[in-house]
Amino acid sequence: MSARLQAVRGMNDVLPEAAEVRLWLEGVVARWFARYGYRQIRTPLLEHTGLFRRAIGEATDIVEKEMYTFTDALNDESLTLRPEATASAVRAAIEHSLLHDGPKRLWYEGPMYRHERPQKGRYREFYQFGAEALGYEGPDVDAELIVMCAALWKELGLEGIRLELNTIGSTEERAAYRQDLVKHFAAHESRLDADARRRLHSNPLRILDSKNPMVQEVVATAPAMQQYLGEATLAHFEGLQRLLRTSGVAFQLNFRLVRGLDYYNLTVFEWISDRLGAQGTVCGGGRYDGLFAQLGGKPAPGVGFAAGVERLVALLAESGRTPARRPADVYLVHQGPGTLEFAFAVGEELRAAGLAAVLHAGGGNFKAQMKKADASGAALAVIVGETELAADAVAVKPLRDDRPQRQVPRAGLAAQLNALLKGN
Repeated sequence: MSARLQAVRGMNDVLPEAAEVRLWLEGVVARWFARYGYRQIRTPLLEHTGLFRRAIGEATDIVEKEMYTFTDALNDESLTLRPEATASAVRAAIEHSLLHDGPKRLWYEGPMYRHERPQKGRYREFYQFGAEALGYEGPDVDAELIVMCAALWKELGLEGIRLELNTIGSTEERAAYRQDLVKHFAAHESRLDADARRRLHSNPLRILDSKNPMVQEVVATAPAMQQYLGEATLAHFEGLQRLLRTSGVAFQLNFRLVRGLDYYNLTVFEWISDRLGAQGTVCGGGRYDGLFAQLGGKPAPGVGFAAGVERLVALLAESGRTPARRPADVYLVHQGPGTLEFAFAVGEELRAAGLAAVLHAGGGNFKAQMKKADASGAALAVIVGETELAADAVAVKPLRDDRPQRQVPRAGLAAQLNALLKGN
């Protein structure tokens, strides 16, 4: 007997009940993006490894430890399953000259891949949806993206998701800050853990986000980024805060917030819930004005965010906001010679008229079929026996109330069923 195969660790099957919740959420998200003028873009799961090394940064955890990278044996090139979607969206915008006629508002959804230790809310295959506003440089679009998220949480009925906000300055400002930060941490190197020492010269800003209490003590006395910010950066950040206040969106300034990807500059933000344990970040994003040039394109500003589908689904379940399953409208029962073919054709006619109809399959007597009809959750059983077949009609039995069974001609059946479904 062959060994039973299982899914790859950290890559989960989404079974029908959970899939229905995701499908509902995807519909809400698609309509929400459309209201703000965002159009969908779909990029490949596989990209050249160099895209992510250049965009995300060689010294990030994602590139150093988490990417699924392999050599394509057919043409000896290094390929990577996408760990995030912003780099792919910008690559596509450059490759297809999407900004030739002006800025673009884009959105995406789909699976991402990172080789992390699987735990609740963090998987190796995980789903995200996100927005990329390309070609816009003012704080108004930064604010729009954040206000959009607040509107979505409200629409989903999710409470207690707080917004943390920071600015990490321009590339030049961050370089000056980085230099002094390295000096500070080097002076206290004996109090840094192995991870912080590893980052000291490659990515010192990530030390600011350390969860180690001893390292946090060193971070507490480190120079503050705000001391290095110029007039233009401060004006951008103040403009963003003003628009958020005008929109009634509450936020907390977190001057240690840096995000984990090197392409960010100026605005960075995270939406956080305390109801998800260690994996509390529901959505995060920021501005990446240098990424177009970094990937070989004409310089252009950009800003975006990504939200975790699994974490939102967990919040929906925890909040009791999971949508109820919508059962079929009718369940088709058939018994006797020729009735299957008749019921089969009737089912197609009903579906063409917009009704959800399940045809009984697999045989069984009338009693067994009616038991299946009741268990299906359908509102009506449409019954085809030899009597109904001879009359070119069906019997309709309400399954959720005590209205009597009635015979209905096949002609005009969909209209009759719609009336019954509305309680008439």
